[in-house]
Amino acid sequence: MTDSNEPTHSATSGSESAAAGGNAAATGAPAKATARAQATAPATGAAKAATGKKKPEAPAEPMSRREFFPWLAAAWAVYTASFVAALGAMTRFMFPNVLFEPAMTFKAGFPEEYSVGVVDERFKEKFGVWVVRNEAGIYALSTTCTHLGCTPNWLAGENKFKCPCHGSGFYMTGINFEGPAPRPLERYRCVLADDGQVLVDKTKKYQQEKGQWTDPESFLNLA
Repeated sequence: MTDSNEPTHSATSGSESAAAGGNAAATGAPAKATARAQATAPATGAAKAATGKKKPEAPAEPMSRREFFPWLAAAWAVYTASFVAALGAMTRFMFPNVLFEPAMTFKAGFPEEYSVGVVDERFKEKFGVWVVRNEAGIYALSTTCTHLGCTPNWLAGENKFKCPCHGSGFYMTGINFEGPAPRPLERYRCVLADDGQVLVDKTKKYQQEKGQWTDPESFLNLA
């Protein structure tokens, strides 16, 4: 009895050993495959990294003369314009704006050029003066209204100066007679120059209400 059972046990043990060996072989196969994959992975990654590197760019070609000169001309034009602008600003700073007023003294022609009873308006715009002649002589009247400084107009048909702003009226002599003007027009110094012409000097004014019209230089006596 004992002898017959021993082969069976041996066979069973052999089967178990074979099965264990098969399992070990089966287990070893995936492990080897994993090891190979891990060994291959760095190589593949290195290859990809090497492939992903940018190739060095080719050096830029130098600018040709044909391309360089237009740029040089444009830069020179900009520089010149900037220099001219700066020079203009400096010049304007050195010579500021100056208001050039008409001369305060001027010659108004010869007495023979004036008719009695006529208001000469030749010097109204430029000098702000009316030159008037009567039977006795010549006087120069200011064209500034004594109310608020407007410029009256000579109305020959009505024989008076009339201010368009507020209606002040003045006789040919300059005396005020209507409207809000508080006093007569002012006279300027009026004398004969060395060459015989009428000389008007606006630096000297004469006011009738102050009794200054009696001054000999407020009226050029030709009688």
